[in-house]
Amino acid sequence: MNRDELPPTSPLEESPPPPDHPPGLMARFRNYFLTGLIVAGPVAITLYLTWWFVNWVDNLVRPFVPTVYRPETYLPYVVPGWGLIVAVIALTLLGFLAANLIGRTLVDLGERLLGRMPVVRAIYRGLKQVFETLFSGKGSSFRRVGLVEFPSPGMWSIVLISQAPSANVASQLPGQEEHISVFLPCAPNPTTGFFFYVPRSKIIEVDMTTEDAATLIMSAGVVQPGSDPQKRNAALSGMANAARVANSTTALQPAPAKVKVD
Repeated sequence: MNRDELPPTSPLEESPPPPDHPPGLMARFRNYFLTGLIVAGPVAITLYLTWWFVNWVDNLVRPFVPTVYRPETYLPYVVPGWGLIVAVIALTLLGFLAANLIGRTLVDLGERLLGRMPVVRAIYRGLKQVFETLFSGKGSSFRRVGLVEFPSPGMWSIVLISQAPSANVASQLPGQEEHISVFLPCAPNPTTGFFFYVPRSKIIEVDMTTEDAATLIMSAGVVQPGSDPQKRNAALSGMANAARVANSTTALQPAPAKVKVD
């Protein structure tokens, strides 16, 4: 084909793209403000929460310390963090004393005394089990993350995997399959949520830390655990597996009968 035979081009195709205009003053001001907010926001909130925790511990410990041993008695100002240091030292000494024979005897005596109180007994035993599970470092509760089909088929939610139910609860659950207790945190506050038992086959375990799961929930999916390629691939594989299981379940369902209309 000769050049003369080529179809004519439209004026829109021949005109070069318009040059990019530099952002205006308000646009640059907005970008700079948002950048400063992203940089300073997390730092300010972290410092505020840390300061609040230190003051809370100071106010909690101060009434138990005699006035003679308080720094503000001899200084014209209050020393922040002094109560926190006293609390750490006191808890360490308490753990040291509770580890020997005399300390264990006193702890057993106190537990037997609390065990005879009707209302206090249930509260103490429940709190003791929670603290032993969270801070002993021996259990595996809430150290694994999984996906559960909730609240409806085809919708998947992140859950924290806990322990298997007790024997009396497991005997009352329907079916012969083993169940696992899970906690489903709510966004944006992961400390609230739902606790329920799920069959083990209905849980898709994801290679994700509980910190990444909490960040994902608090940000409502804005902050994804994609900074690490391995974690991102694990999450994608988990979602792919979930989709495959859902599709296979749908494929096993009988197809609706077709009615022929003459």
